[in-house]
Amino acid sequence: MRELLSELGAWHEAGTPFALATVVSVRGSAPRAPGAMMAVTDDGTVAGSVSGGCVEGAVYEVAGEVLATGTPQLCSYGISDDEAFGVGLTCGGTIDVLVAPFALAADRTWLRDVGETVARGEPVAVATVLPDADRAGARRVVRVDDAEGSLGNEGLDAAVTDDARGLLAQGATGRQWYGAHGERRMQDVSVFIQTYAPPPRMIVFGAIDHAAATARIGSFLGYRVTVCDARPAFATRERFPTADEVVRAWPHTYLSETDVDARTVLCVLTHDPKFDVPLLVAALRTPAAYIGVMGSRRTHLDRLARLRDAGASEADLARLSSPVGLDLGARTPEETAVSIAAEIIQHRWGGTGQPLGELSGAIHHHGQR
Repeated sequence: MRELLSELGAWHEAGTPFALATVVSVRGSAPRAPGAMMAVTDDGTVAGSVSGGCVEGAVYEVAGEVLATGTPQLCSYGISDDEAFGVGLTCGGTIDVLVAPFALAADRTWLRDVGETVARGEPVAVATVLPDADRAGARRVVRVDDAEGSLGNEGLDAAVTDDARGLLAQGATGRQWYGAHGERRMQDVSVFIQTYAPPPRMIVFGAIDHAAATARIGSFLGYRVTVCDARPAFATRERFPTADEVVRAWPHTYLSETDVDARTVLCVLTHDPKFDVPLLVAALRTPAAYIGVMGSRRTHLDRLARLRDAGASEADLARLSSPVGLDLGARTPEETAVSIAAEIIQHRWGGTGQPLGELSGAIHHHGQR
């Protein structure tokens, strides 16, 4: 949806009606996580995707019906669904897709406001009541300090607002159930909460060729990338054109002064003790999701000894991904960056890092981001 906002905003400004299909829940293995979206205009133009191709045709047909009737539909597609078998998920899972019309002036305002909030890099969530409830289609926009719109009553608004802020803090999107007045552990009302948290950060330390390749792949994966190095001759914008920022500072000083949360990934590529040890001591004090450290096995063992001397515990040292990356046989900086990115993705989604052909069970992992 983040990628679609500008296009949807342009459609609305032009007065083009469209239907928006959103994956609201996933059971089993599926190619796209909750929040994936596809839009279809009244003239048949399509943007986005809800499944990577396997149910788009069926959703396209439903979008036409929704545009004609003005009534939202909640559809399930999967291998176990007889109606959807012919267009179902060949990977074996089931997805629930909300298809809703967006042709009202109020929706135009909502899209503009949310789009502007996302463009400013501020967190925002949109809660929508799903069909089969009295207020189907009702929407509430939730920010860190305020909320707009009502889902029907104060109790439900309060419960959803609280949950939306919790999901924003996690960078997660999902479907929630409530009682008619927001009661917990009841399933009278189903609400889909779509979050738009700012992109997670990747901080790359060490302005070397491997850092340039890692910064490029980090940007490709959707991270806001910072490259940090104390050496002015190396930490230049020209050497790192894809990075969002290039910082000239001692790594440990910069890390101690910048924002790091539980979605941040740290890539320490300096492999120099005078940089590494104070930087890693600072890194282990943060809630970073991933701390990858470059170096040979000999360098790794020497680094562990130095960190123990600096007071790091065994639990601290277990947080380090060192030597950094998965075993892909990488040789070039670009191949090494792919290895590092693969390990970051493994940590992010809880994968095994093993070849899929050697495993059984679900292929897609839809854990917390």
